[in-house]
Amino acid sequence: MTNPYLDIPVFDNFAKGLDRSVYHSLPDDWWIGTSDIVGSTKAIAEGRFKDVNTVGASVICAVSNALGHSDYPFIFGGDGANFACPPDNIDAVRAALAATATWAAETLDFDLRVALISIAAIRATGRDVRVARYAVSQPVAYAMFNGRGLKWAEDRMKDGKNAVQPAPPGTRPDLTGLSCRWSPITAEGSDKIVSIIVQPKDDLAKFEAVTTGLFKILDGGPRNSSPVPEDGPDFAFPPPGLRLEALATAHKEGGYIKAWLKALYISLIALILMKTGWKLGDFDPKRYRDYTGYNTDFRKFGDGLWMTVNCSKALADEIDTYLQTAEQRGDIHFGTHRQRTAIMTCIVPSITNDAHFHFLDGGEGGYTAASTVYKDKIKRAQAS
Repeated sequence: MTNPYLDIPVFDNFAKGLDRSVYHSLPDDWWIGTSDIVGSTKAIAEGRFKDVNTVGASVICAVSNALGHSDYPFIFGGDGANFACPPDNIDAVRAALAATATWAAETLDFDLRVALISIAAIRATGRDVRVARYAVSQPVAYAMFNGRGLKWAEDRMKDGKNAVQPAPPGTRPDLTGLSCRWSPITAEGSDKIVSIIVQPKDDLAKFEAVTTGLFKILDGGPRNSSPVPEDGPDFAFPPPGLRLEALATAHKEGGYIKAWLKALYISLIALILMKTGWKLGDFDPKRYRDYTGYNTDFRKFGDGLWMTVNCSKALADEIDTYLQTAEQRGDIHFGTHRQRTAIMTCIVPSITNDAHFHFLDGGEGGYTAASTVYKDKIKRAQAS
């Protein structure tokens, strides 16, 4: 069966994501999956940044493994993820979502909401799900979404609609490839890592104009203000996400202790190779680190703009002033959050293949904190 997602042409200039002509509609019989953690703001306040991101990425990993790593569009949102998938695999996808919800509850005490709805049902409301493909490297293209259908589906999920119920106790998803081995990326000097969410209000053209202006501001930073160092992130030992990686694979490795020891051993070998530059078989540590930088999703479109950027204090102040002015004009809604670090959660199907995925978020609140700011402002405006 052909995959219509792969028929969509790719582009490599991020700003082209504002060009509506690069977005293509998916078939009516495809499905949209949504997820988020109930109470993620509280978890962030308790310092569980890595736990939240790992559960968000686990949804993408579980669905990827259920689909046999065939290409499908997805977007990582910090405390959850959204995606589209074809109907022929929907039963496997539903089972993967249900198992992931059970795993999140039983291993990390998170209430992970998951839901599925057909694109036909979304279009019946007058909204759409249109997808573009942004190539960050030759083997990896991230999906971008517009049409407001994705956000509507997510809002419906939060209202308790289209829910996928958790699987029976003890059920586990296949989270092979989910890893958390990189050190947090720390902003240099007085710089900040800024999480930015910008959503259109009523007029999409006004949102596009505001976003174009924001890109011009961010172009002043090195590597388009990406937080990832030019030579890639540092490798930590023991990895900060070792416990999480072991929890993800414990059922396949014969228990948590065995999974923890295996992850520790693999991490030690990786550390030696990263520090020495030695190759091991087909694994080239320099190439892997380079592609980690290329394949990081520090900016994306998902019915709005999501970015994790490195900024000087002056640049961060300029961004806030610029977005506040646009919001006061009624052009957009937005939220930002400043922190010292960014954290990375990864899906690595194979260390010898360049098609590995790296999801970036702010290390002390990130998208969850920025979203809280954005939502609180809307609530205050509605109450006034």
